[in-house]
Amino acid sequence: GPPPPPAFASPGFLGNGVSGGRRLLTGRGRASASLATLVPALSVTAHAHKLPIAGSRLCLYEDGTELTGDYFWSIPDNSELVLLTKGQTWQGYVSDISHFLSVFHKPHEGLIQAARQLLSGELAPLRQKLLVDLLHTVSENIAAETRAEDPPWFEGLESRFRSKSSYLRYSCESRIRGYLREVGAYSSLVGAEAQEEYVQIVEAMSRRLRAMSYNGSYFDRGAKASRLCTPEGWFSCQGPFDVDDCVSKHSINPYSNRESRVLFSTWNLDHVIEKKRTIVPTLAEAIKEQDGREIDWEYFYSLLFTSENLKLVHIACHKKTNHKLSCDPDRIYKPLTKPKRKRPAKKCP
Repeated sequence: GPPPPPAFASPGFLGNGVSGGRRLLTGRGRASASLATLVPALSVTAHAHKLPIAGSRLCLYEDGTELTGDYFWSIPDNSELVLLTKGQTWQGYVSDISHFLSVFHKPHEGLIQAARQLLSGELAPLRQKLLVDLLHTVSENIAAETRAEDPPWFEGLESRFRSKSSYLRYSCESRIRGYLREVGAYSSLVGAEAQEEYVQIVEAMSRRLRAMSYNGSYFDRGAKASRLCTPEGWFSCQGPFDVDDCVSKHSINPYSNRESRVLFSTWNLDHVIEKKRTIVPTLAEAIKEQDGREIDWEYFYSLLFTSENLKLVHIACHKKTNHKLSCDPDRIYKPLTKPKRKRPAKKCP
């Protein structure tokens, strides 16, 4: 015999399941002369799908606009509709996106397998990218912290790293150590008369950095203070040096999986006032011209090694142009302290 009709088949209409109702595709113009004839026609199969037809409404799939008798004739052919039963709502694409996010909030293995099967047969580049990004996201293991809890995250790392936080802390320390080496190497370019004090200032900075563990806490999600991320490990791009925020809203969680850990290494701790072009030459010049004044090395330390002058930026937000910024002339030297005036001795009566 002939195959059974699909769910919600009516002359000119075909329906399939959708979260929050039943989704329909209009092919208006054959037997369905009006909205009034459409909804009753659906009742033939509604019982089989346990959909009470009483109180049902039709709305547009894309934005949730409810159909009235007059409005029904203004919608284009092949519009997608949603049949809602009493108490159900539909907000258009927002509802679909919300459902999508709820499904992938805690994905199960069957869903991941289905996405992989789709990817294996997908040829369209954009759809391929979306599926790859999706699988990348669902493979995250953000809560895991130790090597035992998430072995794939530690692939390629030395065995001495037993936790994610310890590696990310080391990663930040390595960047700061690199900055210190660059500052120290500049001593060979400083004139003989200023070189000794320059080296002494660099040594003072080095001692401070050792005491602060090279500010490794910036990347450590377990740090109580000074971290640049959320307690879960999410970092947000702080935008290029010349703006307050990242308009692209770049974010990353290097704690989530190995791929994100590797990608995070391409993000920059960028100096707003530039290190090589401005800060270090200004320090060298200040030593040369100090004329009895005392260099405020802690100010230069803050510019070179702390978040006072460092911004964490996505590679796309890292501008390599001349920043054309200068150090604060009022903070280069420590303020002169006026000698206290001695009070005249009181005469004995």
